[in-house]
Amino acid sequence: MKVLVVGGGGREHAICWKLAQSPKVTELYCAPGNAGIAQVARCVPVGATDVEGMVNWARENAVDFVMVAPDDPLAMGMVDALEAAGIPAFGPRKNAAIVEASKAFSKELMKKYRIPTARYETFTDMDAALAYVAKQGAPIVVKADGLALGKGVTVAATVEEAQDAIRAMMADGKFGSSGSTVVIEECMTGPEVTVLAFTDGKTIVPMPSSQDHKRVFDGNRGPNTGGMGAISPVPAYTPEMASRCMEEIFRPTVDALRAEGRPFQGVLYFGLMLTPDGPKVVEYNARFGDPECQVVLSLLDSDLMDILQACVDGTLDQVDIRWKDGAACVVVLASGGYPTSYEKGFPISGLEEAGETAVVFHAGTKLGPQGEYLTNGGRVLGVTATGGTLEEAIAAAYDAARKISFEKMHFRTDIGRAF
Repeated sequence: MKVLVVGGGGREHAICWKLAQSPKVTELYCAPGNAGIAQVARCVPVGATDVEGMVNWARENAVDFVMVAPDDPLAMGMVDALEAAGIPAFGPRKNAAIVEASKAFSKELMKKYRIPTARYETFTDMDAALAYVAKQGAPIVVKADGLALGKGVTVAATVEEAQDAIRAMMADGKFGSSGSTVVIEECMTGPEVTVLAFTDGKTIVPMPSSQDHKRVFDGNRGPNTGGMGAISPVPAYTPEMASRCMEEIFRPTVDALRAEGRPFQGVLYFGLMLTPDGPKVVEYNARFGDPECQVVLSLLDSDLMDILQACVDGTLDQVDIRWKDGAACVVVLASGGYPTSYEKGFPISGLEEAGETAVVFHAGTKLGPQGEYLTNGGRVLGVTATGGTLEEAIAAAYDAARKISFEKMHFRTDIGRAF
């Protein structure tokens, strides 16, 4: 099969790495890809959000299957456009991807179908939002309604911080139109866990639990990022908790979307909080998380292509999905200054040495004039290792990460330990 993966970050490198292992995949392409992805797939110069360009390239090159990985093209309807052109595509259609594209929609869905989540209110008027926060007090959570690269959430410790976040979103346009509507929630407490799940719209198969570390600095301090590292599985997510989540959250969500005429086929991301009152949904995403994808796919012991096809064909109940024993950890190496301003173009050394004991997924890299790897983004690399235990996986990831260097490199030193 000729397979095309849409996207160009660490998540897409992990997906291409896993698909390259499938005997079914004879030719693998990635658009636009990056310097690391070019090791396992042919990179195609088509932007991830260029829906028309992507459909045309897939048609002209007789692609058999497309895996749409990022949130933006899913929300724009890339899967719909590919299907209309007769090209099988993995990922939710636009009307189902709205579970991530609109937090207001997802909260209303949970309310209607009694799926446990935080109490909330939605606002399009800034003054009303400011007054609501003043009345409710802090801590409180402010979310931009639309897509914001994983950075549209502020967990405010004070009323002033919450109101500043509202003004930044609604008056200053920090996230463009994504922040013209805000959702304000109660602040839940407890361990935060991600559970990604494959679904064909009827059957749902959860993957091993994972935990992203969003804050840029150790101790969960500093601004939110796209993710500074992740582990899988999460000790707090017990088999009993998994069973409860399946009955109260996972299956009801898939059934709700189907009942609404929005059947979801793809990877459904459940951001969960294990509160004293039980598990509750923090947010849905419509695709693999990044960097959760890197650790979870490192533990997958089945052919990813088989699973993707089954989700599209509606035959997921017929696939045997197996997972390796043990655990995985990814440590993100970022540019100094990320997630605000940072420089690009620094040479990267130590990749070969790190690759002897870990898999180094490229998130933001490019090739220099002599074929050397250069930094080309905020999150540059995701150093991913597995082990028999979580501690072994964490140690292996850090051992490999410390073999890599580039100017102003920054990474957290407490991934997997900042519970």
